[in-house]
Amino acid sequence: MSVKLSFLLVLFSFLSFPAIAQEKTKKELKAEQELKKQKEIEALIDSKNFVFEAQKATPQGGRLLHLDYNTYFLKFNETKTTCDLPFFGRAYNVGYGGTDSGIKFEGVPENTKIDKAKKKITVRSTIKGEKDTFDLLLTVFSNGDASLSVNSNNRAPISYDGVVEAPKTDEAKK
Repeated sequence: MSVKLSFLLVLFSFLSFPAIAQEKTKKELKAEQELKKQKEIEALIDSKNFVFEAQKATPQGGRLLHLDYNTYFLKFNETKTTCDLPFFGRAYNVGYGGTDSGIKFEGVPENTKIDKAKKKITVRSTIKGEKDTFDLLLTVFSNGDASLSVNSNNRAPISYDGVVEAPKTDEAKK
């Protein structure tokens, strides 16, 4: 009886060992997910077609302001970049009446440079809007979080924190 029991015990241990050895730990699964996300973000930035959605704004010398979600954006594309971001801070040269309170522009990006580091990608670009020129510095981290700094000729610098994602297609909007 003990021989049968020990034989079954040895057989069971051999059969269960490969299953245990192939199972991935939580740490390995998390590392794989992070690597996959990093590759997706890198491909998105390389395509030069992405959307930055602002969640927080930090004006120069000001405090952090939380923004409404899915409201303020920068749609970056090689042929046409559109921006609608709020502005909090000092404006140096504004038209009479002051109806244009946010950073709103549409234009073609010039001098676009992409620098890649281990855990982040930096995108620099200049866009000439209708009334102003905007220098953009977008830092995208491997998890999709991003920081956008906007400098212009007529306003004080301002920074935004948010996320970078793929542009929504017309089918996804419906």
